[in-house]
Amino acid sequence: MTQFTDFGLAPPVLRALAEAGYTAPTPIQAQAIPPAMEGRDLCGIAQTGTGKTAAFALPILHRLSLSANRAPRRGCRVLVLSPTRELASQIAESFSDYGRHLRYTNTVVFGGVTIGRQERALAPGVDILVATPGRLIDLIDRRALTLEGVEILVLDEADQMLDLGFIHALKRIVKMLPRERQSLFFSATMPKNIAGLADQYLSNPVQVAVTPVATTAERVEQQVIFCHTGAKQALLGHVLRDSAIKRVLVFTRTKHGADRVVRGLEKSGIAGAAIHGNKSQPQRERALAGFRDGSCRVLVATDIAARGIDVEGVTHVVNYDLPNVPESYVHRIGRTARAGADGLAISFCNDEERAYLRDIERITRQKVPVAGFPEGFVPPSRQEAAETAADEERRPPRQPQGRPGQRQGHGRPGGGRGQEARGGGRPGGQSGRDQRAEPRQDGRGGQPGRGNGQGRPQGSGQARPQQPRSERPAEAGAQRRPDGRPAQRPARPGGEGGRAIGWLDRSPRS
Repeated sequence: MTQFTDFGLAPPVLRALAEAGYTAPTPIQAQAIPPAMEGRDLCGIAQTGTGKTAAFALPILHRLSLSANRAPRRGCRVLVLSPTRELASQIAESFSDYGRHLRYTNTVVFGGVTIGRQERALAPGVDILVATPGRLIDLIDRRALTLEGVEILVLDEADQMLDLGFIHALKRIVKMLPRERQSLFFSATMPKNIAGLADQYLSNPVQVAVTPVATTAERVEQQVIFCHTGAKQALLGHVLRDSAIKRVLVFTRTKHGADRVVRGLEKSGIAGAAIHGNKSQPQRERALAGFRDGSCRVLVATDIAARGIDVEGVTHVVNYDLPNVPESYVHRIGRTARAGADGLAISFCNDEERAYLRDIERITRQKVPVAGFPEGFVPPSRQEAAETAADEERRPPRQPQGRPGQRQGHGRPGGGRGQEARGGGRPGGQSGRDQRAEPRQDGRGGQPGRGNGQGRPQGSGQARPQQPRSERPAEAGAQRRPDGRPAQRPARPGGEGGRAIGWLDRSPRS
């Protein structure tokens, strides 16, 4: 198959492809579309950026165009599961682009936004639902969604879905699906747990693999610069002053590290934005929108952005921190050199990260060329870097701008510690379930953060002074003993049994 017209796709779909300028399929599309159009189950192995979304979106839209069935109330006909919010939004946009001339309904649901609006969108039923697993479970638990009418299941980036701890959610979701359905699995790698999942949920599937596992993009030039940790920020600022860098993704291992890098760039007069799991959904969308339209040329991200985020014109990728999972390196540098363009991936490597570099070279089966410091760069000494870091630690945290008491993203009024230390439990924020979309990097797993459950403003994050017990006001209506203590502990607001449930609000989960 050398042209999309060879597949026999519905004319409205071909018309949309022609308007978008697509004529020839990619290898994964050429192999996956025909069996998918026949209704076969499929397991596709291909790196991100190879056109996997169209490989399942086009046959699905073709099938919908041939059927007059309607989605059941509070149900869907096609369910597409995605590990992250950004990828879910991108998939939904692709369906809208390719199906612009078809009469069908689609919606996307994920955490960080009001769940009530999503419930209203699902009430009449939708043909295509793109969802993250956590928010899908929430909607099912609230009886706002049923999966009894699903005809096609798509699991995109299956390996990342399992890496991020969604295995139990996936098992629960699949049990709710009809036995008679078509299932399409797509993954960049095929570890044993993915193979086991495919064997369990796919029926006589067609196997499609278009690239060896864990190989780097052919057109990406790679290099590594050895430097100590304290020199990385200065080195990044020097590198980014190169006018040849039009649009660059900078990857860090941790969320707080991404924020520190952005602050360091601002001191050097370089504007940048960060995207990670502690950012609210509007903040993440604004950062990506600015990166796409060119108003922000530097996007600092954790691995939440390493997969599935298709931003055109990324000329450079900088690994500020080398990933401790070697496969992540492949996905990171795959953000550049897309659609036949060239790209450069630069990695900074300190002494502790040399083991990570060896793992990367082992899995990619190639040595990463070593580069020296760029011309004109004089690295700070370790002592100078330590003094700079200590000075940074002594500075008071910068307050977010805005009206006094105004919420900044998902933080408490006035920002402060709550925004950094806790990511979830309140509308607009990063919830417990969705925080699994970005594993912790401190070795303690991905346990989500919790709010304080009391709904109290925290100001700038400083601790509220504690009154001595004898000076605290008595609770209204509480009976007191002769010694001044309450005769019975009053129930806390929020539920029976005296347990506050403010942080258990499930609405912002993904």
